[in-house]
Amino acid sequence: MFARIRPFLPHEGDDNVPFVHPSGETTLQIVRGKQESKFQFDRVFAPSAGQDAVFDEVSEFVQSALDGYSVCLFSYGQTGSGKTHTMTGTGSGAMRGLIPRSIEQIGLHKKKLDQEGWEYTMECSFLEIYNEAIRDLLRDSKSSECKHEIKVGADGRRTVTNLTVKRIDPNDTDSIDSVLSRAAKRRSTASTDMNSVSSRSHSVFTLTITAKHEEMNKMISGTLNLVDLAGSERLDRSNATGQTAKEAVAINKSLSSLTDVFAAIGEHSKHVPFRNSKLTYLLQPCFSGDGKTLMVVNISPTEESVQESMCSLRFASSVNKCELGKAKRTFTKVR
Repeated sequence: MFARIRPFLPHEGDDNVPFVHPSGETTLQIVRGKQESKFQFDRVFAPSAGQDAVFDEVSEFVQSALDGYSVCLFSYGQTGSGKTHTMTGTGSGAMRGLIPRSIEQIGLHKKKLDQEGWEYTMECSFLEIYNEAIRDLLRDSKSSECKHEIKVGADGRRTVTNLTVKRIDPNDTDSIDSVLSRAAKRRSTASTDMNSVSSRSHSVFTLTITAKHEEMNKMISGTLNLVDLAGSERLDRSNATGQTAKEAVAINKSLSSLTDVFAAIGEHSKHVPFRNSKLTYLLQPCFSGDGKTLMVVNISPTEESVQESMCSLRFASSVNKCELGKAKRTFTKVR
């Protein structure tokens, strides 16, 4: 579990006093008058930490997908806390987020492994879960939306029907930029009092990796899921109305379902309510002990967001205590 405190935004003024402070590489605290609340995580990023610093910490985790593991990385937090910036970022330079940086790293390692006799095939999909309905972010046009259902194979793996799956070369930057640009244009957003470009859905980028080595008679399969969760919000702050308010209710409900899943896992419950939301049902294999899961909780430093920040950090602390089991590699013989 990592925590990232975003800097103040230009419209928030230059003379603001932060209410969330990093107090070391693994601790942070919220100060409210004479009250102090401290939290500890595996890594805490100060507002000055750039996109490169965050990726450096998750790069080994991303690498695990190439090694045959099922990997899932979440970006969590209230609306306006910087989740989409952390995951997607902007442009092609220093502001790039975890998704483009992860693809770039996988491409670099692929080149090295190609020289060692491995043959890699990579396919990607990009979807959003909007009001508990799955939407294909890589569809050809806005009018060609199909109905999508989650299917479970004999091995427990999830697939989504009618979903666009593109074979990609991670070293083809133009092709990658095209995929990410199309998904960004399709994603559901709206303006609220808390965020002028508020994501109204959970997005899931999935990269499926298959590699075989004829001489070694081995085949490896790995999956990388990069999830940008919609932000929790209070209607009395966002002042969302109509359809936007309905979206907020659906977002908060699905985030509550995610909380319930982690709570059940943490309590070693015999029943974990994966089916209560499309998000948790789709990603069930990542929570079920065989995969690797990492969450980055994004925090706003403003006084107005202290209540939401406390809720996010308490949730993150409970998730940090969950033991998902030992991850397993997926590899088989070629013949």
